Amino acid sequence: MQKGQQTKAAIVDAALGLATQIGLEGLSIGALAEVMQMSKSGVFAHFGSREELQISVVREYHARFEEEVFYPAMQAPRGLPRLRALFNNWMKRTSVEIDSGCIYISGAVEFEDRTGPVRDALEWSVNTWLEAMRRAIALSVEEGHLRSDTDPALMGFEIHALILALHYEARFLRRPDSLQRAITAFESIVQRYSTGTILAVPATTGRPRSGVKA
Repeated sequence: MQKGQQTKAAIVDAALGLATQIGLEGLSIGALAEVMQMSKSGVFAHFGSREELQISVVREYHARFEEEVFYPAMQAPRGLPRLRALFNNWMKRTSVEIDSGCIYISGAVEFEDRTGPVRDALEWSVNTWLEAMRRAIALSVEEGHLRSDTDPALMGFEIHALILALHYEARFLRRPDSLQRAITAFESIVQRYSTGTILAVPATTGRPRSGVKA
């Protein structure tokens, strides 16, 4: 990357680190300038506004989420193995975010009653991920791993609810067994919808070709 692009990427990285701790609303050009040891005008020149900075952070968070959770899971076989891989990767990331915080969850609290580009960017990111989960569930039905009457939207809702409950219990209530409870609850959901063919997930690494969908 050119020097300007490298500097902007470094600012976004620092902003993401701050946002996981203090939220998107806590971000400011001044705070970032201090962290980066730059002038406020120097930071401002890369974004033009605090709002654009926030959107850049949301996009970066989404890109990292895809790299850690979505793309590796796409190398698992279609159906239940891929769905399991998506959840397992999600759990790995969540185990870290229990300490650092999740932009999707904190952002939803900060922007749930607002309108505007930042909320739109957050909503798009979350919906993109949830749609990938629903596609994986639908493929599990097509492959015969889940019952034909399985509703992907409902099952996806149940899985998403596990993550929200996990963050609440682990971060707010500080219950040490929360992660294992979420894993056990996921298995219970799978068993309830399963046709009886429970497939293991092979170890996967790397990123597939661009455009691959769940």
